[in-house]
Amino acid sequence: MNPRVGRVERTTKETSVLVEIDLDGTGQVDVSTGVGFYDHMLDQLGRHGLFDLTVKTDGDLHIDTHHTIEDTALALGAAFKQALGDKTGIYRFGNCTVPLDESLAQVTVDLSGRPYLVHSEPENMAPMIGAYDTTMTRHILESFVAQAQIALHVHVPYGRNAHHIVECQFKALARALRYACERDQRAAGIIPSTKGAL
Repeated sequence: MNPRVGRVERTTKETSVLVEIDLDGTGQVDVSTGVGFYDHMLDQLGRHGLFDLTVKTDGDLHIDTHHTIEDTALALGAAFKQALGDKTGIYRFGNCTVPLDESLAQVTVDLSGRPYLVHSEPENMAPMIGAYDTTMTRHILESFVAQAQIALHVHVPYGRNAHHIVECQFKALARALRYACERDQRAAGIIPSTKGAL
């Protein structure tokens, strides 16, 4: 089987980003963005998705964390799309519900080739988790979806602690992506679409 790996380098005046991903890995993660909580979330993505994931971002953190977080998500989405290839033989759809103490995240994904995000989480969350702006979670997902070209629905019906609310989203996303990416033995050589392409 062909290796399902992606590698993207993205350099602007604001950031320099390297992302490498292996969809058939074992959850080996090496992440450094300079934003501690974001590193923690990307670690969840790799480990629970069983993706081998390397992320190295050098960004303009002297301004704030926005560019670093956004550009990393864009590169991650592009690398994910690259690794998927033509999507032959995959399940395509995946979903997972993950609790984290008082919080719950429900994630459903379609590796459709069409970017679309539906996202909801509790209002009035704490604005910051360390240096991480909690309004960035939606923007991370928007950026990832735009480059990965997938349909993604993320719903957190309840939760109280901001750390838990964000973390359960990344864990559920990791599992939903893992399930959608997995090879379907009954569909070997088949692209899972009536159109013949995704």
